[in-house]
Amino acid sequence: MTARAIRGAAITFVADPFLVDPAEALVHIDDALILIEDGRIVSVGAFAAAEVPAGVPVEHYPDALLASGFIDTHVHYSQLEMVGAFGARLLEWLERYTFPAELRFADKAHADRVAALFLRELLRNGTTTACVHCTVHPQSVDAFFEESERFNTRMIAGKVLMDRNAPAGLTDTPERGYAESKALIERWHGRGRQLYCITPRFAPTSTPAQLEAAGRLWREHPTAYVQTHLSEDAAEVAWVRELFPEADNYLDVYHRAGLTGRRAIFAHGIHLDEDEFCLCHRTGSALSHCPTSNLFLGSGLFRAFEAKRADRPVFTGLGTDVGGGTSLSQLQTLNEAYKVAALNATAGRGEKLRPAQAFYLATRGGAEALALEDTIGSLAPGCEADIVVLDLKASPLVAFRLQAAPTIEDKLFALMTLADERTVRATYVAGEKAYDRDAAEPFRHAR
Repeated sequence: MTARAIRGAAITFVADPFLVDPAEALVHIDDALILIEDGRIVSVGAFAAAEVPAGVPVEHYPDALLASGFIDTHVHYSQLEMVGAFGARLLEWLERYTFPAELRFADKAHADRVAALFLRELLRNGTTTACVHCTVHPQSVDAFFEESERFNTRMIAGKVLMDRNAPAGLTDTPERGYAESKALIERWHGRGRQLYCITPRFAPTSTPAQLEAAGRLWREHPTAYVQTHLSEDAAEVAWVRELFPEADNYLDVYHRAGLTGRRAIFAHGIHLDEDEFCLCHRTGSALSHCPTSNLFLGSGLFRAFEAKRADRPVFTGLGTDVGGGTSLSQLQTLNEAYKVAALNATAGRGEKLRPAQAFYLATRGGAEALALEDTIGSLAPGCEADIVVLDLKASPLVAFRLQAAPTIEDKLFALMTLADERTVRATYVAGEKAYDRDAAEPFRHAR
C-alpha cells in the first residue's frame, strides 16, 4: 500500500450550484488534510496532526488552494500546432487550417511528438482528464493513449469518423471506420485509466450510413463514449438542415442514429432550440461549453443558464477546444465563460456566472457530464486522487489582488480572471505528483 497526504486550503462541490444556492454546493476547508492510499482519496477533513497516520509523508502547500484536477470535456490534440490561426469562420477555418494539420497524423512519429507535448501541456494547466478528438488515423489514437498511459492519466479519446466533405487523406468509409474503431475499443477501452470515445466529427462529414454504423458500435460497446460537434455555427446548422431534411433538428440527426444518451458529449450547442435542450435532458446527453473557441471564431454565445434550467437541467462541462479555442488553461476558459454569460445576461438570457458555478463546470460538472462523478471531479473519499494545486502567490498581481478578497468566492473569481498556467504549482495524477512547476524536471514521466 502506498500512502501520502496533502495539506492546504481546499475546495470541492457536493451539489450543482446552478440548481442550489452556490454557498450550499461549495465546500471550503481553510486548512485541509487529504489522505491518499493507492491512488484514491481515503479522507478529506480539517487538518489535525493527530489524524496523520504514522509514517505517512505530508506535502504542505501553505499559500495555495487545492482542488480536484480540471476536466476538459472537448479538445482536439491534433490541432495543437495551429492554435491561434487567424481570421476565419468555422467551415472556412476547417478547410484552411484544421484539415491540413490533421493530415500530418498519418505519420505515427508526428502523432507521438504532438501527444507528448499535449499531455504535458494539460498537466502544466492542471487538467487531469480530457475528452479528446484524435484524427481519422488509428495511429493518432495509439499515440495519444500510449502517452496518457505513461502518465497514468484518465483520458477519453477516439478516432475521428469522416466519410464525406473532407480531404481524401482524412476520410474513411462506414465499414472501415467501424472496423478500426472496434479494434481500438478492444485495445484501449478500460485499459488502466484509458477510455474510448466513438467520434464522428460532425454530421456534415458523416453519411447517414456512417452515423448508423457509429450507433451500432455504441450499442455493441455501451460503456464506451460518444463525442461530436453540435450547433456550433449558424452556417453549419443550415448545412445540416440541407443534408438531413428528414430530421426535426440538428440533435435529432444524432438521435435517429442512436448517438444520444449517457456518456454522449456534444461540443458547443450554441444554437439549440428548446426541443433539443429537452432531448439532452431526457436522454442524459451532455454539452461541452467552449467559450474561447466560440468567441475566437465568432460562432455565438452558449446559454449556460438555459442549459441548466432547473426543470430540465442538462449535464454541462467546460471545453477548451484547442485549436479553435485559444488556451488549454481552464482558468482562462472560465474567464471567457464569465464574459459569455455577462453578454447573455445583458441581452436578458440568464445571469452572470458566479465563481462557484464556474469552478464546478471545470471539476465536478465536467465529471457529471462524463458520467464519472463517482470517480473524478471531487475531493471526496473513494475518488481517484487527481488534484491541482493553485499557487495564490503565483505573481505579484495575483498575490496583491487576493489580499483584498475576503471570501472564498472572491478568491475564486480573482483566480478565474487573473490566473493562468503559471498559477498551477503542481498536478497530482492518481496520487502521484505528475507535474511540479518548481522542479528542475517538472514532469514525472515513468516509462
